[in-house]
Amino acid sequence: MPILLQDTLDEIHVLALFNPASTLEGIKVHGDADPAHVAATRRLHEKGLITQADGGYLTTLGQDALRHLDLLVTILTPVGEQDLPA
Repeated sequence: MPILLQDTLDEIHVLALFNPASTLEGIKVHGDADPAHVAATRRLHEKGLITQADGGYLTTLGQDALRHLDLLVTILTPVGEQDLPA
């Protein structure tokens, strides 16, 4: 199993900004945001997961990825901490 690269972790962080409960909520990553997040957002767009290079909405592929990410976070979160506010 490969180790996750920082670029991949940055992309996961940007994906986690989307609301998994709504396909109608997008995000906007401003040009003065953390350069790693700006680059990650651009890569997610190039990979077809989001509609715009600076955010936008999740594509169907992006929605699938976010569902998997949400499930992974749920699995990895210790019992008793899953309902705590962030």
